[in-house]
Amino acid sequence: SLIRKPLKPSPPSQYSPLSSLLMAEAVHEAKIPPGVFNLVNGPGASLGAALAAHPLVDMVSVTGSTEVGASVAKAAAPSIKRVSQELGGKSAYIVFEDVDLEKVVAGGVRGCMRNSGQSCNAPTRMLVAMPVYEEAVAIAARVADGLLVGDPLDPKVFLGPVAGKKQWETVQGYIEAGLAGGARLVAGGPGRPAGLDRGFFVRPTVFADVRNDMRIAQEEVFGPVLCIIPFKDEEDAIAIANDSAFGLSGYVSSADVERARRVALAMRTGMVHLNGVSTDLTAPFGGYKKSGNGREWGRFGIDEYLEVKAVMGYRPAE
Repeated sequence: SLIRKPLKPSPPSQYSPLSSLLMAEAVHEAKIPPGVFNLVNGPGASLGAALAAHPLVDMVSVTGSTEVGASVAKAAAPSIKRVSQELGGKSAYIVFEDVDLEKVVAGGVRGCMRNSGQSCNAPTRMLVAMPVYEEAVAIAARVADGLLVGDPLDPKVFLGPVAGKKQWETVQGYIEAGLAGGARLVAGGPGRPAGLDRGFFVRPTVFADVRNDMRIAQEEVFGPVLCIIPFKDEEDAIAIANDSAFGLSGYVSSADVERARRVALAMRTGMVHLNGVSTDLTAPFGGYKKSGNGREWGRFGIDEYLEVKAVMGYRPAE
């Protein structure tokens, strides 16, 4: 064990994701040799810091908030180990006026609300061309109001609860901040959905007339809250999209393929989806700026865990 002093245990529900435990069971049943994979449960503040700081750990990959990523990097710095970070996001979803607005806007709303908004690459800022702005707002409000919230085991339900009380309170705080900041509430709002008087359920919330300098446009909510922002032209859309501390993902929808490609190349994000194309699991997943410096998936994901060695004179001179 790298940790000589036992950690004080916490209730498993606070820090033991079921998926990790199932992964460990699968590895065991597959008879992968002991030591190739190890699962250590514990609170991140103590366990994560111990692993990041220990000299026998050569590399740390962290998925979490920007604050957590920074703390891990600080803990790892004295031992000069590599740290790969996959952190937060505030991704822009750019909608030009030449698209099938119903389809594109509805897809953006569902993309934002999926997993109860708890996705780092969620398209939480919808940038819409001014000529179709109000129509897009109306579509987004209608789609959000039609999403069913409830028991996630019910196949008709689209949104389950957020992770816990703390996250529910955080999301509620951002919704209140949006109202206080002057954004126009067009769907959802504070409190639980109708008929759900207990549990950490959040109403699918859409704000229109959002300025990009508002808290709800600049900070990661990590909940089902969508900001809709108008833009004047292509240059304005790019400027708004890039005016963010984050740079994880981006989304561009336009019938003009060359314009979509041009905008994608100008966005300072690690990933861009054109016209609703889904994620390619062989492509590198990761971001720029405060969204982290690491990559997952495909060859780039493997490269994160490799060291490069040069051997001079390995082959005999000819």
